[in-house]
Amino acid sequence: MTERAGHIIVALALALVTGAVTGCTKADGGAEAVRATPSAPATPSPRTIPFELYTHCGIDEARIGSTYFEAETPLSDGSGNPPDGWGNPTQRGTMTLKSGTEAVFTDDAGHEVKFRARPGARAFKHICA
Repeated sequence: MTERAGHIIVALALALVTGAVTGCTKADGGAEAVRATPSAPATPSPRTIPFELYTHCGIDEARIGSTYFEAETPLSDGSGNPPDGWGNPTQRGTMTLKSGTEAVFTDDAGHEVKFRARPGARAFKHICA
């Protein structure tokens, strides 16, 4: 009988340990277990930084950090210069990073230029002297 009682105690101990390890015990009176689920990645909020846009050969490209961007609609006077009302060789303003691939340049003169990242770019498309 003592050998049988020992087997029962070992079996009960194993059942308790197994239940605790697998999370099957209910300490809250039988409420369903709630599993943690990863939340959806948060959409980064736009970030605005002071920016000096190179305009000498027109408004066509910008480098923000290590990413090269191109203007959705390049601007020039038709002779490879910035349009009237733009500074030359640069225009001071701000660049708002909407996402990793979208940015918008604005300035106090009311200019706005939208830029898109050039995936894989390692240099400007055009070198302006």
